[in-house]
Amino acid sequence: MTAQKLNIGLFGFGCVGQGLYHVLKNSKGFTANISKIAIKDPHKKRSLPASCFTFDKAEILDNPDINVIVELIDDAEEAFRIVKEALSKGKHVVTANKKMLATHLEELLALTEQNNVSLLYEAACCGSIPIIRTLEEYYDNERIHSLSGIFNGTTNYILTKTISEKLSYAQALKQAQDKGFAETNPVSDVEGFDPKYKAIILALHAFGILARPEEILNVGITTLREEDIRYASEKGYKIKLVPTVKRFEDGSVGIFVLPRFITPTNPLYYVDNEFNGVLVDGDFSGEQFLKGRGAGGNPTGAAVLSDISALSFGYRYEFKKRHQAEKNTLNGNLVLKVYLRYQNPEDLTQLGIHTISEHYTSETYKYVVALADLEELKASSDYIREKGVFIATLDDYVELKEQKVKTVKREALLSI
Repeated sequence: MTAQKLNIGLFGFGCVGQGLYHVLKNSKGFTANISKIAIKDPHKKRSLPASCFTFDKAEILDNPDINVIVELIDDAEEAFRIVKEALSKGKHVVTANKKMLATHLEELLALTEQNNVSLLYEAACCGSIPIIRTLEEYYDNERIHSLSGIFNGTTNYILTKTISEKLSYAQALKQAQDKGFAETNPVSDVEGFDPKYKAIILALHAFGILARPEEILNVGITTLREEDIRYASEKGYKIKLVPTVKRFEDGSVGIFVLPRFITPTNPLYYVDNEFNGVLVDGDFSGEQFLKGRGAGGNPTGAAVLSDISALSFGYRYEFKKRHQAEKNTLNGNLVLKVYLRYQNPEDLTQLGIHTISEHYTSETYKYVVALADLEELKASSDYIREKGVFIATLDDYVELKEQKVKTVKREALLSI
């Protein structure tokens, strides 16, 4: 099969965009030409002649000779406007914008079908790990039981330093910012929004589910304290921020993002610094583990290049799990086993904590190991951040909530 020549309109010329430009210029495997690059800062010094750039997106989107749009900008809403217009005009799109995708997946999929075009986004999930293509092709006809992992290199770098070098959360964050792994405003990473967007995208390919960001719990690591780090170290755990997507026997699927205490028997225990790791548990293949770099321009650029190469041979996602007879549904009515470091007994009732198996309290440090209702945690996610509560899952205990599981009475909790 002969590769089709691609004429690319590129939006964004940051670290990834520049790397992509130079890689394409030296590529031997297929032919792709960047016709024009759209940028927003007219005063920034560029490494290419001014004739390569434009400040008018219409110059790219209205050009009939440009058949592929590569979108690599930070603004999710502007990215959506660009991608929507490109698809509507019959242009293929490659993007790395996970927030834009997770927020607008349903509309974007409809546009690809209406206009018979391809939308590829391997670079939006887990850096250089080819997880989307793996789910689309390798697991196309195999039932998946669960998908989890480390999807964010920034938080993983921070958490690695808290255990290996005994740094505080604030010290580790500063180090990550100094090395360029964390943004000046790292909220999307450290509060778990970034891995949530990726989990939503992967849930589509693994289970055929179209979830919305507001339906999914994400709790990050900003409330992590020295006592939590010490508890993990004493128990032999590492702390990781883990998105979990799990299917149950009734066909329902739970999705959430929470810190997790990881034991040495879990492959994620050995995924450190800016690396990402993905665990996929399938019906026939069992558990598979993929690891790769999840942060930085080169890993993202490699995934973008792979998508462009696939486009040159006419590749499209088929979303096979969405079209299978067995339909999965989103379910938040779950029970998790958690470690919770709290301030006041009222925190336990607010967060739906019950069936306490371990409890410790002193003047400065209070925690329980117990079961928690996912829906109540989701309803109280702002409370968790505001009160400085730290919560992490233990083991792989995630079960459907049954009627026989009753929350401990408020009076009993208040007496703790």
